[in-house]
Amino acid sequence: MTWIKKHLLLFAAVAVLAYMMIPNIVVAVFSFNDPVGRYNYTWTQFSTEAWQNPCGAQGLCESLGLSLRIGLVASLAATALGTMIAFALGRYRFRARSATNLLIFMPMATPEVVMGSSLLTLFLMMGVPSGGLAITIAHIMFCVSFVVVAVKARVATLDPRLEEAAADLGANPTQTFLRVTLPLAAPGILAGALLAFSLSFDDYIITNFNASPSSITFPMYVWGAAQRGTPVQVNVIGTLMFLAALVVVVIGQVLSSRRQRAAA
Repeated sequence: MTWIKKHLLLFAAVAVLAYMMIPNIVVAVFSFNDPVGRYNYTWTQFSTEAWQNPCGAQGLCESLGLSLRIGLVASLAATALGTMIAFALGRYRFRARSATNLLIFMPMATPEVVMGSSLLTLFLMMGVPSGGLAITIAHIMFCVSFVVVAVKARVATLDPRLEEAAADLGANPTQTFLRVTLPLAAPGILAGALLAFSLSFDDYIITNFNASPSSITFPMYVWGAAQRGTPVQVNVIGTLMFLAALVVVVIGQVLSSRRQRAAA
């Protein structure tokens, strides 16, 4: 009983992690299914046909490519803007700083239905046609807030004495930022970029308001396919995306452990 009490928190963490992994495991398992009929909801027999031809479903890879392109552009733009805003809010005092903090959190608190319809109205008034450009602008808008939160949390933990030491050693402000501040803030910036990409890639509601018939993203394709019968290839793409995210996390943890050992 004493041993169980000491490791109770570990057991709870493992149980929660296992619960979170169940949907991903189900998706991965059913990517090897050979369903009878249109719906891939009942296991029939093992098959690797979907893995051999992941683009077998019509329009799937086109929608996936569009989601990847929009996610990449939106995450890069949102990371650049969000990082600058985070440094401004974390390092400087200026008028309307509190109001800026409030405005940053508004997209995170606003329901996506309201945000999507509002952006659609704005784009129609400005003459921006529905499609890839409108979707990209919308994704950048709501991803910036999440990047600011991630980077600002990292900036708040930076030790200003390190920058002062660099200045004492003769580094100018640009060199101090590039060689000291930016490497220290890099984990927060990377976390914000990954979060922005995942949010952009996964978004459906805001995208649906601003999409055109020729700009069907992967989430919209999955929703539409679910009405007719979800193809097995959707499970294959979902499994590949999960594995890619897992690899990125593992690489980040390994690099972080190496840096900690080197510092020790």
